[in-house]
Amino acid sequence: MTSYRGRFAPSPTGELHLGSAATAIVCAAAARSAGGVLVLRMEDIDRDRVVPGAAAAILDDLRWLGIRWDEGPDVGGPVGPYEQSRRTALYEAALDVLARAGLTYLCDCSRAEIARSASAPHPGEEGPRYPRTCRSHGMRERAFRRPPAVRLAVPEGAHGCVAITDLVLGPLVEEVSRAVGDFVLRRGDGVFAYQLAVVVDDLSMGITEVVRGADLVSSAPRQALLGALLGGSAPRFAHVPIVAGDDGARLAKRARGVPIRDQRAAGRDPKHLVRAVARAYGHDIGDADEPIDALAECLDWARLPTSKVPVALLG
Repeated sequence: MTSYRGRFAPSPTGELHLGSAATAIVCAAAARSAGGVLVLRMEDIDRDRVVPGAAAAILDDLRWLGIRWDEGPDVGGPVGPYEQSRRTALYEAALDVLARAGLTYLCDCSRAEIARSASAPHPGEEGPRYPRTCRSHGMRERAFRRPPAVRLAVPEGAHGCVAITDLVLGPLVEEVSRAVGDFVLRRGDGVFAYQLAVVVDDLSMGITEVVRGADLVSSAPRQALLGALLGGSAPRFAHVPIVAGDDGARLAKRARGVPIRDQRAAGRDPKHLVRAVARAYGHDIGDADEPIDALAECLDWARLPTSKVPVALLG
């Protein structure tokens, strides 16, 4: 394997949109800049949310943008399969490693019960911080009120403190037990959680750098901690600014013109779009005929903005 291995990992739950496309462009440029490998991984672990045909459409839209990948579901590679839905045995093995280390426990608490807990009054991205009601039971089987989830028993203090240097945002330090608490690794319905699947995949695929949207920055400490508990080390992170509506609100993914399919239907030149993304992210590559290569040649993380990018800049 080369020393640089990046990845772009879309979820086939809908169409590729301008925000994800912008991230994919920077991700591809970073891999080319390093002379490394770009892995395309389809994060389809939650089968109930997968839209039939979306995976193939996303690959087609990425090719239209001029993005090429070295490994992926359509081209294969040495660390496949490249669809999460086909990698569940790896996630089971990772859960077993954590369980044998005494780092997991079964939890049958409902969201309503957690929300009512006085010790978890402040909701986070996954709801209130879990008050560890079931932690003392460990993995023992008992009379469950509902199918139990598997939670990580997050170490406290220094053992659960993570320090990350983000290439765009700078240093990030978090004590995971205080910030998010004991998070879910596998849901009660048997679906593996995003946090576990992503970490296992990045470790087993040898990913050295993760370029993704800044909306996922809060996941980085948990993933770095989980990687360490599984005996690995975290990749470098570069959380690029997300594309937002012109009012600063989250981009409406299905609004007219936002899906890449709409851009294609309107006759948009993909090279113009890539150039617009480069400019919005602080890199003016002029009228370069191979814009992703041009962005790769001058890519400088210090030049990326740290605030949201208005979608009008890509218009």
